[in-house]
Amino acid sequence: MKRVTAVVLAGGEGERLSILSAVRAKPAVPFAGKYRIIDFTLSNCVNSDIDNVLILTQYNPRSLNDHIGAGRPWDLDRNAGGIRMLQPYIARGRASEWYRGTADAVLVNIEMIRQQPGDVVIILAGDHIYKMDYQPFVQFHRRNRADVTVAVQRVPIGEASRFGILALDADGRVSEWQEKPSQPKSDLASLGIYVFSKKALLAWLDDSRTDFGRDVIPAMLDGSARVFGYEFDGYWQDVGTVAGYWQAHMDLLEEHPGLDLYDNEWLIHTRSEERAPARVGPTASVHRSLISHGCQIWGTVERSVLSPGVRVDPGAVVRDSIIMFDTVIRAGAVVDRAIVDKNVSIGPNAVVGFGSDYETANRQEQTRLNTGITVVGKRAVVPAGVRLGRNVKVNEGARPADYGGKRVFASGSTIEVKRPAAGAAGRGRAASKSRADGEPLSERMS
Repeated sequence: MKRVTAVVLAGGEGERLSILSAVRAKPAVPFAGKYRIIDFTLSNCVNSDIDNVLILTQYNPRSLNDHIGAGRPWDLDRNAGGIRMLQPYIARGRASEWYRGTADAVLVNIEMIRQQPGDVVIILAGDHIYKMDYQPFVQFHRRNRADVTVAVQRVPIGEASRFGILALDADGRVSEWQEKPSQPKSDLASLGIYVFSKKALLAWLDDSRTDFGRDVIPAMLDGSARVFGYEFDGYWQDVGTVAGYWQAHMDLLEEHPGLDLYDNEWLIHTRSEERAPARVGPTASVHRSLISHGCQIWGTVERSVLSPGVRVDPGAVVRDSIIMFDTVIRAGAVVDRAIVDKNVSIGPNAVVGFGSDYETANRQEQTRLNTGITVVGKRAVVPAGVRLGRNVKVNEGARPADYGGKRVFASGSTIEVKRPAAGAAGRGRAASKSRADGEPLSERMS
């Protein structure tokens, strides 16, 4: 495994995660309380004895850079190999500095990859939740003298159109490939995880092939390259949608979850903050939930995941929800089937997620917020007594004035942030307001 270079694709815009990825890279979105999404891929690398990791970033990378730092939590802060963050750049003769797809991101950085020691490159996504030992994967690839080996798994046939769908022959060689077909022929799907021989990767990447699933793999099959599929039977979840992200958290709360966070043989490493132990007060009731350090619980928490520093006051109820760092839920408030980002304040007796109208989609994001999940953006305020229905979106930084005096917002509504008029005076007032609210402008991208 010392001859393996891992390339982690962490630059996707993540639009399907709505406001959760509006101000941060998708791999930096918090997950399972104390972690970030990318922690699972990085932990798979170090647990598989891969210590040469390149991370390709693009959109809003600041919080991801801050989280990873020099790689110490994953034991990747070393002189030989270790972890390196590669940003997009303008290359001579290139029309755009932005990555046009997964394969294009690797192509732009191909000289860095060429210089790495070893004969194998493993291409990984930074936005998947799973535990996988890459050693048997690489061994399978080498044993078959493959040019590329694709990790595959059975998926529900109703979801197969979201994936690259393939067929394998008796030897495990890929015999057919459909990229996100409207009428899938099977339920065997590519997980977007590839092991390449370095020689084949250098040979098959070019400026006309911008995506691995859509361009590179089909070209290799047409060109008689040795393309194999490696079947992975463990838990794997793409958390690139609001519904998928929420469901992956609910999966963790099962009696026997598919993803075991308590496996001491396969630790998930992360950058942790020093916090006091979680406190469960005398009026608290907690059922089937994950409570992180630094939390203070005085109310009721049911089937929910709480990040560090969350406070639930007496009489407040949190149910079927994901609550991120340092959010405060005041007395009498109810949060039901919601995702609440960092540093949010839910006022007394407010309701986030009421009623049974799960099917009225958010009018701004009909394809993303349509499963009854209400989402509250980072540093927003939900005023006392305000009631938000299903599939409601509260934009980042919303303040009481942005609610316009309304008390009830029906399912599918959006709380917009009203900014001062354009111009120097308006910008000055906005800056002053941000500082007064304890939100330095330099912090708004993290």
